[in-house]
Amino acid sequence: MLEKYDKTLEALEQSIDFMLGEEKLFLSEALGRILAEDIVATFDNPEFETASMDGYALRAEDQSLGTLTIIDNLPAGSYKGNLVTKGTCVKTFTGSLMSQGSDTLLPIENVEVIDNTIKIITPVKAGFSVRPVGENYKKGEVLIKRGTKIGYAEIGVMAELGWVQVSVFIKPRVAILATGSEILDFGEEKENISQIRSSNHVTIEAIMRAQGASTSRLEIVKDDKEKIQKVMRDALTHSDVLITTGGVSVGDFDFVKEVLGEMQIDFIVNSAFIKPGRHIKIVKIGKKYIFSLPGFPYSSSVVAFLYIVPFLRKITARAFYAPKMMAYLQEDYAKRSKYKEFTACNIAFEEGRAVVDLKGKKIGSSAILNNMLNHAALLCIDEETKELKKGSLVEVVLLDQNF
Repeated sequence: MLEKYDKTLEALEQSIDFMLGEEKLFLSEALGRILAEDIVATFDNPEFETASMDGYALRAEDQSLGTLTIIDNLPAGSYKGNLVTKGTCVKTFTGSLMSQGSDTLLPIENVEVIDNTIKIITPVKAGFSVRPVGENYKKGEVLIKRGTKIGYAEIGVMAELGWVQVSVFIKPRVAILATGSEILDFGEEKENISQIRSSNHVTIEAIMRAQGASTSRLEIVKDDKEKIQKVMRDALTHSDVLITTGGVSVGDFDFVKEVLGEMQIDFIVNSAFIKPGRHIKIVKIGKKYIFSLPGFPYSSSVVAFLYIVPFLRKITARAFYAPKMMAYLQEDYAKRSKYKEFTACNIAFEEGRAVVDLKGKKIGSSAILNNMLNHAALLCIDEETKELKKGSLVEVVLLDQNF
């Protein structure tokens, strides 16, 4: 019996009872990795009141005097222990500490300098251009949460905190196996007109690498049950996840399905009420997983985003989901099956809102991989829905995370 999509996702999430291991990396090597610890501020930033521009540190109330005496200057990075008293000021630069006794920074352009005094042309409010203690963050504040993908901002903040090394999750080891006597690998010559070049294994590998996985793309295996069984068992010895494509439908040569049935495994998902990809199978062996995807290129790619991406997120302390958003449909859409459909679409922003359409997306089999070009997304249509009207608010799965 085919399970509904939400039920299969729930079963997969509930089956996950572990996290990947951790490793230490130098900060310069951590870009793009998943953080395995909270980053907590060990001090206030700034630790002392500082100037946010060039000017004169003074007491706000003294601006009414009209002129003030310059007692010193204080470049950024220096400390002189100056004390600002009534009628005095200190020339101060961006990033410099505010001198003791001062509470306001009067910009250079607001004064006229005459010898060792300033004539105040334009007064400012008390506290002007003074960065308060802890403006950036307070000591003890969690700045970056475990499970965050490390980007340029995370690198910068950790450097500011003085971190040299950081704990990240070890990359999940993913093996990819394409099966089928009709498919050819790189460089193989056609022996007859029925053969096709495989794109599944390289497409899935690219998706997994984009998710931060360490991948091994295995040699294509023809429709030979014993060979498929051996390669699958061997792959599990050196990987956390094995992804297979092809061999899970109802044909005479769909041996992956037979091999899985003979292994000592726990079936998590055994087909789903979705299109494409209803023959998907997900099994667990100890703490290792096999995701057996359909053989058509579009199908296998869609299913990888719907199931494997949330799985990889979960085992690296992130929320279990495929990134989604709501958008407005720009054309009428007639549903094509009784299943929950995931249809390639275009997504864009127009007049401040997200919109989707199906321009250039071909209707046909689940083999049309080129429907995924041009930063495609997936339009989600529930089982009960028969058609969608132009202007409908629809759910969209995002595939391009840099969108």
